[in-house]
Amino acid sequence: MDRFRMIFQYFQSNSESVMNGICGLLALASVKMYTSFDFNCPCLPKYNMAYGLGIMFLPPMALFLCGLILNRQSLVMLEEWKRPTGGRKKDLAIIRYMCSSIMQRAMIAPVIWIIVTLLDGKCLVCAFSGSIDPEKFVGFANVTPTQTQLLLAKVPCKDDELMKNNPARKAISRYLKCWSQALGWSVLLILIVVAFLARSLRPCFNQAAFLQTRYWSNYIDIEQKIFDETCCEHARDFAHKCILHFFESMQQEIKLRRFNAPREEADGEEDHLRGITDQEQMNELLKSWYYSKPPLDTNRCLKGALSHWEGTKMHLP
Repeated sequence: MDRFRMIFQYFQSNSESVMNGICGLLALASVKMYTSFDFNCPCLPKYNMAYGLGIMFLPPMALFLCGLILNRQSLVMLEEWKRPTGGRKKDLAIIRYMCSSIMQRAMIAPVIWIIVTLLDGKCLVCAFSGSIDPEKFVGFANVTPTQTQLLLAKVPCKDDELMKNNPARKAISRYLKCWSQALGWSVLLILIVVAFLARSLRPCFNQAAFLQTRYWSNYIDIEQKIFDETCCEHARDFAHKCILHFFESMQQEIKLRRFNAPREEADGEEDHLRGITDQEQMNELLKSWYYSKPPLDTNRCLKGALSHWEGTKMHLP
């Protein structure tokens, strides 16, 4: 159990590592899904392009949305963008950095799916077999335009009787596969060149500004995480106090029913409630956190916390 707890704490404190792992799993899942997918082109003039392009682009859209949903920083970025300014100003550079990081990770699996489909070539053959100029290939002599379109649509179906022995089927299929693979390798090469340039040219820009944006984007993520953990701890202590008070009020009934319920001594324990003893106070605190985030100054935060604590104690009975 201690080992699993350590692993869980590591993943909690390393959101970037977790997201890199999730993006890697999505990329592997996209390749696995495509290889196990049974591709069946309808081989009909009106449906080939819709089916081929749909298989090429609809699953990447779903993978992209999955990447956004699984990325915890997506919600953090939206909350930072939509929150009221309050006592802390918003920095658009931090929001842009977080958006860029989220989009880059979410695009990994969709791009891999598209590259794999292009290198395989089936989608492009299905989608564009009807757009080929039949005059460039033999086997379409003395055929009406309607029959030509029907034959071209049958190119992806090698077992179809109309095109099974037609010499143009293999030629058109090879032609479209060559274009598909060339396009796939070109996309892959462009992505590698862009990644190389991004890594190589980064030192040419202002590194201080980059470090500042990266630091504060990590700070926002960690701050939200610690706030949630603190709220959970406070809610647990608050519930514990309320339950103890409930059982104390039921003490007479417990004695009559001869329940030997052990009573915990909470007087000597450290009080984590911070002077918040009812629902309205907690709601006001949460509203204050959302609408007027405290400034990022520990001295000012300490003074504000002390003044808030003194005011809370004065209102307590």
